[in-house]
Order: sequence, then structure tokens, then C-alpha cells
Amino acid sequence: MADKEYKNILIEREGNITFLWLNRPDKRNAMSPDLHFDMEDALTWLATDKETKVLIIGGKGEAWCAGQDLRLYFRGTQDNPEMRYKANNASHNWRWELLSQFPKPTIAMVHGYAFGGAFTQLCACDFAIAAEDATFGLSEVNWGIIPGGLVSWNLSDMLLPRHALYYAVTGDTLDGKRAVEIGLVNFAVPKAKLREETVKLAQKLVKLNPNVVRYTKEAIRAVRSMTDKQARDYLKSKQDSLSRNDKEIREQHGMKQFLDDKSYRPGLGPFKRVENT
Repeated sequence: MADKEYKNILIEREGNITFLWLNRPDKRNAMSPDLHFDMEDALTWLATDKETKVLIIGGKGEAWCAGQDLRLYFRGTQDNPEMRYKANNASHNWRWELLSQFPKPTIAMVHGYAFGGAFTQLCACDFAIAAEDATFGLSEVNWGIIPGGLVSWNLSDMLLPRHALYYAVTGDTLDGKRAVEIGLVNFAVPKAKLREETVKLAQKLVKLNPNVVRYTKEAIRAVRSMTDKQARDYLKSKQDSLSRNDKEIREQHGMKQFLDDKSYRPGLGPFKRVENT
């Protein structure tokens, strides 16, 4: 089956790695209502696409994403309540609901500009790698508005409070290296090596048991808001569910390699996966 084609986004493949590009380079990939509709459709489809093992979110041109398109998203829908409602729902749905709960690992590959509303999909991705010279910023304070949608909530969840407050209130920008320091991204690399390093991480993830990866990332997100007792009960149920649904885990394949066969030592030898049947 051929990949779907869209006007505002682009899908590219590299083995089991799928690149999903925001593709409005002339607008620095600012998000219009139509882009939101395209992304909502694409993520819904790719969630069950068998060829996609890891999803990378990128941006064509000189920017990753310059936030919401002020003219098309805000002013263009101000006299059209139906379109405003649909665009708002699609915007929230793909940038948070679909992306944060995507069943496969997701990586934000950030270069150029990442502003305003782009922080929601940045925080929704499981991992983020940025170019060292990427520029992050919350410019809402300059327009007389607050970082709305889920941006303020994302910042408060992802960053230490003083960092979140400083960048939201001042509108100051930061580069990729600073983004690593405050916990916004995992790594910052020279722009020329951004794709190479992102693919390297994706290839590492492709080799892992996909069910374990999925259950682990769901668990990490879920327990952040729990008490210790709630987390303990949840994680036990999560592990039991994983064991029931995955042959490799149910048969304790990794444990046998480590204890019985002595063929696997974490960090010292390769773990040999078995495929589920």
C-alpha cells in the first residue's frame, strides 16, 4: 500500500524508521488548521502501520516549527466558530493525545526555530534531539497572550519551576545546548550531524522489544502523577499485562540468557531477542 500524500506534511521512510515532516517551509512550518487536520490523520494511520517501528517528527526548510500560524489559525477562524472548534480539537488531538500516547517510540528532531505552540509536540515526543544552534522560545508574552493550550502545563511538567517561569515570562530564547541543560531535550549535536544522530537513536530503539518499550514509556508517563502506593500497584499490573501479552517476556528469555545460559551480560554482550509467535 502506497503512503498517503498530504498538502502540509510529508512522509518518508528509512527501513522501519518513519519520518513525519511538517512541510510548510515558506512559513517556517507554522501550524495552520489544514496542517492540524493532516497531522491528525497521519498519526492515526501510522499508529497501526506495521512498517513503522520508530517515528521521527521533523520540519522541512529552516525551521522545525514556528508555532501556530497567527493569521490562519487565530485570525482566520475568529469569525468562523465551527472551523475554530475543529481546528482547536485537531491541534490538541495530534500534538498531545495522539503523540503522547503513540504506541511506538517517537523522537523530535529539532533544528532552526521551535517556538510557542511547538513546545506541545516537543514535550509529547518520547525523546528529543536538537541541533546545537536551534532556537527555542516562547514569544507569547510579546503578543499579549499567555502560553496557552497545554504549553504552560507542558513546561511545568518538563522543566524545573524557575526555568519554566523564566522563559515563559521573559520570552528569552535559548539554544540547543541550553535546552539540554534545562531538560527540554535529550541531546544537542552539530546541525550537520542531526539526522545521523537521530537515526542512530532510532536504530537502537528498533532493536528493542517493542512491547517492553511501549509498556515502559507508558509506565514512566503514568507514575509521575501517582503516589508511591499507587505506582507500586500500577507497575505490578503493568508487568503482569506485559507478561501475558508477550511471549519473550512470558518465557523470561532475557533472565535465562543471564542466569542459565550466561550468554548475556548487560553492557558487555548482545541480547538475543526472540520474535513473538
